[in-house]
Parts: sequence; C-alpha cells; structure tokens
Amino acid sequence: MPAVEPVVANREPLWGRETALAIDNFPISGQPLPAAIIHALAGLKAEAARVNAAIDGTGVDAMRAEAIVAAAEEIESGALDDQFPIDVFQTGSGTSTNMNVNEVIATLASRALGAPLHPNDHVNASQSSNDVFPTAVAVAALRMVDGALRPAMQRLESSLTNAARRFATVVKTGRTHLMDAVPVTLGDEFDGYAAQIAEAAERLADAERRLGRVPLGGTAVGSGLNAPPEFGPRVVDALQRRYGIALSVAPNRFAAQGARDSVVEMSAALRGLAIALIKIANDVRWMASGPTSGLGELVLPALQAGSSIMPGKVNPVMSEMVAQVGAQVIGNDAGIAFAGSQGSFELNTYQPMMAANLLASIHLLARACQVFAERCIDGVEADAERARRIVESTPSVAAALNARLGYDRVAALVKQAQAGHRSLRDVVLADGALPAGELDELLDVARIARGNRPE
Repeated sequence: MPAVEPVVANREPLWGRETALAIDNFPISGQPLPAAIIHALAGLKAEAARVNAAIDGTGVDAMRAEAIVAAAEEIESGALDDQFPIDVFQTGSGTSTNMNVNEVIATLASRALGAPLHPNDHVNASQSSNDVFPTAVAVAALRMVDGALRPAMQRLESSLTNAARRFATVVKTGRTHLMDAVPVTLGDEFDGYAAQIAEAAERLADAERRLGRVPLGGTAVGSGLNAPPEFGPRVVDALQRRYGIALSVAPNRFAAQGARDSVVEMSAALRGLAIALIKIANDVRWMASGPTSGLGELVLPALQAGSSIMPGKVNPVMSEMVAQVGAQVIGNDAGIAFAGSQGSFELNTYQPMMAANLLASIHLLARACQVFAERCIDGVEADAERARRIVESTPSVAAALNARLGYDRVAALVKQAQAGHRSLRDVVLADGALPAGELDELLDVARIARGNRPE
C-alpha cells in the first residue's frame, strides 16, 4: 500500500504533546487504528475512573471521575473520531494511542472542571498501556464478533440450510479429485456447507473464551505495580456489564502481556472460517460454470453484467468476492501469527498491527457472510434436469454393482462401456451379468445417493 498523508482532525486538536510527537514520528500508512479500539479504550477509561474514585489513594476523586466519564463517553459515542489520527504502525505496545486517548479525555475533563486534570496521573491512574491496550483490543474484537460476525454467520448457515432443503431431491454427480464419483444430492452438499459454518462458529466461540481473559491490573509488566489489587477485577466486571461480553482477569497476567497467544488463536479461528468460505464459494462457482461448456448444475442470480464485451455473460461475482475476502483474511492471519511469535520477555510489541488485522478480518468476514447469503445463496437455483442427465451417464454409478459382481468384473465392464461409448447398463445387460430389473434397481441414482441412510 503506498504511503499517504496521515489523517488530520477536522477541528481544533484536543490532544497534547505526546500525541503530536506520535503523529510526527509515524507518518507511515495514513491509516489510524480502527475506531472500535478507540471506543473500547474510552469505555475502559470511564469504568476505570469510577473504580478509582471508589478506592482511596488513586488520586481520582468523585468530581474528577465524573469529568473523565463524561469525556470518555463522548469519545465512545464516535463524535470525536477525528481526534485519534495516530498511525497503525506506531509504538508496538499501543502506548501512543493510549496516550492520545488520555490526552483528549484530560483536555475535555479539564474544561468541564475548570481546573487541570492530568492525562497520566488521573485518566491513566492504576493503568499502563501494557495492560490497557490489549484489554481494549479484546473488548473491541469480542463486541464485533458478537454484534456483527456471529449474526452474519448464522444468517449464512440458515441460507445454506434452506438451500439444502430446496435441493434435497436433486441428484447429481459427486466428485473427488475433480473426477466423477458416486452420486450425491445437491442438498447433501449444501447441508455440508452449513455444517462447515456451524463448526467454524464453534471454534470461534472457543477462541472467544480465551481472548476474554484480559491482563487489566497488571500495569507495566504483569506485577500490578501502582494499581490497587481490586482495581483490575472491578473494572473487568464493570466492562462485562457495560458491553454484555464475557471477560475475566487473566489467570496469569505475565503470560497475557508478554504474549498475545489469544489473539493468535482468535485469528486462526477467523482463518478457519475464511478457508471454509473459500471452499464453499469455489464449489458454488464450479457448479455454476457454463452455461453450456461447464458443469451447469447451479444457476446463480444475475446481479450485473459479466463482461464489457460479451453481452449477456453472467459471472459468479459473489463467489469471487468471498474468495478474495478469504485470501485477505489469510494474509491478515499470517501477519498476526508472525507478530505473535515476537513477544520478548514481558511484552509483545507488535500489538497495534495485530489489533488492526484482527478487527479487519472480523469486519470483512461479517460483511462477506451477510452479502453472500443475501445475494447468492438465497437466490441460487438448481438445474435438476441437467444434473440428472449427467449423473445417469457417468460410469461412477458402477460402484453400486460391486457387492453383486465384484470390483474386478465391474471395472472390466466399465472399461468396455467407455471404450465402446456405450452406457454401462447396455454393456451389463449384453454381458448377461444381471437381469434388467435388478440392474435398474442397483443403478437407481437416487438410491445410490441415499447410501446407507433410511428413506
């Protein structure tokens, strides 16, 4: 990506010296961190202020806490997003962004109080970037998963399940190694796709459980220096109530701050979903290929012109979109995986990039699942007649004869049929291997597709 100019505020800057230095120091991509992380940081600052005000010795009294909460909630609302322009590629702990949030809150709170309020002593009381930033990332990611990705996955799973019902009686050629295999139903294939999405959701939920174990209260290195012992647990409980997500204090804050294994795991679960989506999208576009020279088993919604030179051409654009999203998510995961391996002693210093990649993957997958369901799967149709014609002509149905004639004899009959460009049924009848009635029963493609399942 070519470097662009950094984002600048559309109003008077509310930040202070540390933010200005970071803006000057990191003119890299022109892309600030996702607003969801800023909003999560602001929500955390609000709850931290309330908890600090209830604990003696934190330096945050009730009036200061009230001013901090009001400023933080204004930020959380999204009204001040242009005040957080620091590039994704910045100090690896996210300290620059944490200081940016502290300074904007301090400015707003100081104005409200009519007295100075310090970004570090008051807004950042009992905290360090090293425990606050990863906590905010977890909050932002969990909220996006719960609010956007999981509903979109459920929508796609439902669409695939409905398609499976529509196609329950459509018998078609199965394929392994891209070669003809025994018949299946199109419904069974789509039911399999729905199961892939359901299993991806299970893996995602398992990863969420560990991502929700946050290091808040560990401050700089995990030991909790300068934070009252009750601070972390109380703020985490407050964040759970605030956002309706499952959070807990990490059982080992040194592990949670020195490594970002839970982010790596969550990214891997997202990669798993991306891979499932690519498989589904590719199958759909293969089955829709044609309309005359391809498989032609599916008919996709005609969403837009498929060519600037070939009138009437329809392309599998939704499948192509999904496959590209999947490729991007796999790339995002590769960056996260490498970054996750680079924790040094008490801190991983690749966190802003990991956070940006993680939230980008969640957003992309949520939109891809929703749009693929709405604009492709819901409207896809089967060409049942063509599928039946093809499956009845494929020699792979010969597998149904194995139990009666044996593998070697059936293989010889198949080769004879292929060499003479004749149907397998005609060759078997001419050979006298089976009577017509039994042969027709054995070669019934619907029966073959049913396999060992009851009718």
